[in-house]
Amino acid sequence: MKLEDGRKTLATRDDLKRMGINVSNTSLLRWEKQGRFPRRIKPGGTTVAWFLSEIEDWFAERDAERAHTHYAEY
Repeated sequence: MKLEDGRKTLATRDDLKRMGINVSNTSLLRWEKQGRFPRRIKPGGTTVAWFLSEIEDWFAERDAERAHTHYAEY
């Protein structure tokens, strides 16, 4: 998703929580290092954010995985 002037939209930590990604910062850092989650950017100071388009792609990948994963029946 891009803004009208061509810039990418950013997602904050609060945005991630609203999307259901409610894990610790340590877990996010670990996932990023392992390539399991999009890498954050630092727009300035101590502020961090993620490109919303990359988060949306990440969700799409999880959806595709779910379609091919078979869980044990209980």
